[in-house]
Amino acid sequence: MKKTEQLTDSMFYIMAALTKPRHGYAIMNLIEETTKGVITIGPASMYTIIKKLIKQEWIYLHDDSDSRRKTYLLTEKGKEVLREDLLLRKQMIQLAETGLMEAEE
Repeated sequence: MKKTEQLTDSMFYIMAALTKPRHGYAIMNLIEETTKGVITIGPASMYTIIKKLIKQEWIYLHDDSDSRRKTYLLTEKGKEVLREDLLLRKQMIQLAETGLMEAEE
């Protein structure tokens, strides 16, 4: 992944929610429930990000029987981007944990 492709936190949360097909309201609920209300993404922000993710071909409009609600799902390319970003975030956490442990010595 190129540095320019690093995900924002909101993009990361939305992509992480789309490992299974979900519609917008379900995405927002999952993020809010998972973070115990610390992170909320409003509809306007979410749909703006969804448009960007579709344009990047990281997610796609998933065909499902309920035509009232549009559901989305990660593409293979999107899964790879999410995996790479997850590795970067793990390294970032490791750096912070190591730094804090050293600061406490």
